Amino acid sequence: MKIVVIGGTGTLGSKVVDKLREHGDETVAASRNTGIDTLTGEGLAEALTGADVVVDVSNSPSFEDGPVMDFFTRSTTNLETAAKAAGVGHYVAVSIVGADQLPLSGYLRAKVAQERLIEEAGIPYSIVRSTQFAEFTDQITASMTVGDEVRVPDALIQPISVDDLAAEVAGVAAGEPLGAVENIGGPEKMPFEQMAREVLARQGEAKTVVVDPDAGYFGTPLSRDSLVIA
Repeated sequence: MKIVVIGGTGTLGSKVVDKLREHGDETVAASRNTGIDTLTGEGLAEALTGADVVVDVSNSPSFEDGPVMDFFTRSTTNLETAAKAAGVGHYVAVSIVGADQLPLSGYLRAKVAQERLIEEAGIPYSIVRSTQFAEFTDQITASMTVGDEVRVPDALIQPISVDDLAAEVAGVAAGEPLGAVENIGGPEKMPFEQMAREVLARQGEAKTVVVDPDAGYFGTPLSRDSLVIA
């Protein structure tokens, strides 16, 4: 098969490309770095010519409410148009576990809008919702740090390695369309408090971890199970 990976030079995309090539599939790593821009449509028709599957793991350069909604809706619409014209038979996209349960997050509202566009496009599809990357727990902890304290929500997180997610996405791309959403998460659900303590211990930091009922996740309030697979 010919599989085009949108965002194929990024953290997740490059690993998905590697997994697909190991499987023996003809795989195109498509991104702005390779002259393919989903926001403008530049290079999409050429990249998708003869493609059987398109995998979208691209991400917005801005997480602000307006720009992130524009990115996911405009790029998805352009990609769907090009995929239909090319006769692509399977559209795979990566989203986030619990996206539809956290409407106060502009980023997650944009991901839900992206999912709806894919579901309504008329192309056989698979949506893989993932929990947070294990490789990003340092950044998550830093975002909750105020001075010498890390103020974490009373909630659970279920980190997954990028390698494990890439293997799952590649497997879905190589299979038949699911026509549904699939959830995937890491092997362990843990409190944010535990995650933060493990990050600080690895970094050799002596900051205090405080469970704060008012602490959010990048500004978004959480319930205990918002970000984990039920």
